[in-house]
Amino acid sequence: MTAVPRSYSIKEAAALTGLPASTLRYYEQVGVIAPISRGATSGHRVYDEADLDQLMSIACLSATGMSVTDMRQYMANARRGADAAVEQQRLLEEQRRRLATEAEAIALRGRYVGLKVTYWQAVAAGDPARAQEVAAQASALADELRQVGKD
Repeated sequence: MTAVPRSYSIKEAAALTGLPASTLRYYEQVGVIAPISRGATSGHRVYDEADLDQLMSIACLSATGMSVTDMRQYMANARRGADAAVEQQRLLEEQRRRLATEAEAIALRGRYVGLKVTYWQAVAAGDPARAQEVAAQASALADELRQVGKD
């Protein structure tokens, strides 16, 4: 006995992928995903398993902060298969570099906050020499933070 292929409404697809229905419509509109088939009588979008697989990939790429332009290119490349392997690698390497830069910026902000905690601990402990030392370190780190914001 052959299983009947399962189909999903936009609401179900949104719930399964974690992407809002408005985002699913947007991704279709801008070409990140191929046009979704429509119900014969209702005209509503009808997602199948292949659509959901595609959307799960997109949801993961989106979660990395990948731009819509790069997601569109990634999905177009995926349809080309092995012929686009080098381009896929390039796109993903660029995204990995962006994420590494973001991680460095977050770590820097974390160090700054840690210094501010240490500063206030020194103030609370009545240790002005330590507070002044930590304030100088925080000031130097603040200069780095301002540079990160400009990049």
